[in-house]
Amino acid sequence: MLEDAKLLDEDYDDAGGKRTWGTALNIDGVNYATSLFWQPLQNSGDYLQEVEEASNSILEGADLFCIKGGKAPQFGICVSHEGYKTGESVAAVSLVTALSNVSSFVAVFKTKEGWWYTCVRNDIILSDGDMLFLNEEEAKNQFMSMLAVPDWGRKIAPQEWGLEDTEELDLGETIARGAKVKLQKIKGLRGSKLIMVIAISAVVGLWLVSSLIDKLFLTPAKRPVVVPVRPKVVQQVEVKEVPKPWESIKSPTRFMQNCREGVMRLAGIMPPGWEIGVINCTGTSAATSWTRQLGTMEWIETALKNSGVELSGYSFDPSGNSLSATLNLSALEPLLSPPDKTQTDLRNELNNLFQSLGLQISLTDERITLQSARPAGGKGPQAAQAVAPVIVNLIKFSFNSPHDPLIWLDLLTKYSGLEIRMITYTPSSNTWHYEGAIYVL
Repeated sequence: MLEDAKLLDEDYDDAGGKRTWGTALNIDGVNYATSLFWQPLQNSGDYLQEVEEASNSILEGADLFCIKGGKAPQFGICVSHEGYKTGESVAAVSLVTALSNVSSFVAVFKTKEGWWYTCVRNDIILSDGDMLFLNEEEAKNQFMSMLAVPDWGRKIAPQEWGLEDTEELDLGETIARGAKVKLQKIKGLRGSKLIMVIAISAVVGLWLVSSLIDKLFLTPAKRPVVVPVRPKVVQQVEVKEVPKPWESIKSPTRFMQNCREGVMRLAGIMPPGWEIGVINCTGTSAATSWTRQLGTMEWIETALKNSGVELSGYSFDPSGNSLSATLNLSALEPLLSPPDKTQTDLRNELNNLFQSLGLQISLTDERITLQSARPAGGKGPQAAQAVAPVIVNLIKFSFNSPHDPLIWLDLLTKYSGLEIRMITYTPSSNTWHYEGAIYVL
């Protein structure tokens, strides 16, 4: 555990140690935000609605965000009271753009603040692929669990770990080559909304000025009328309960069914001379890419048109040797799925299940602080007292398996509070990778 890591008081864990993750790196005098929660961006032309929906459902209390462009657009969100600041550069975007020639890589950089773990698959930052660990063992365990996934373009790790087939990079030189994207406020006024506010303010200002002139110069003076003052009635401030994440979890059953269907449809497209890569699924969309081995661009375009699969879009890279495509899937209905197990009981059950199956699973404890919204009309000390943070505990998991989601459906959905976040499939090795979380008591 690094002694110079800066932490917030509310982020200390129950075991008496410090928070297991950090929020910022200082590289050559520049602060970079880390440990953002990443999600795919469906509509890059109007991203505010998606970002605001995520801040109200996926990560309660999130008030800052950034956008990662490119072939696989994403947005990252975070909570300012965890230590994030408006205008702070985002480390993951700078690193991904600096290594844009590699679509998939897994990396750990040793810094003075901790061990920064980054995982990118097919140009997509995984939901837990941006994490500044304060404990070296946790960072190494996370890195080792992802090494089991095949076809990494680069594997980056500290040289002192002595891992075969890995390389060490200078983080300062690497990240300096990347794009500088900064955190913004989610609720900030932009575009037409800002113009409307300015216009309304101008009209109100003119009305106030005209009213003042009328009262001072045009209206005859009136004798004051004394009216008895009623005692002020203090209204009881109603506390609005904080929505819990498990009150609107996207159906894990439908998520897994969607992903299997999307993967099978994309994997069934077999253009001659082109090789399919990893297929990523977020529940409502699936994306992949093909790499040219021989033949021409026309061959794969013909195969796509004759496949019968209605893609939401596809595009070639500048060289014409790679094609990326996205497939929209059906919407996921929300459901109520409250936790029913303690952290210790759930961890023991999951470990026992995977030991019996002869598979490895990576488990990470996490704590999220949810902030309630200020009650409508609430002002002053009473309103401040009505806003109380709520702590939510969960266990994040990830594992690899040769079995598709329908095989895992009953094994995973028996846990109440289950949230599936991403499923990937590697056709070359017939390997499925699952990521998600389970909320605990």
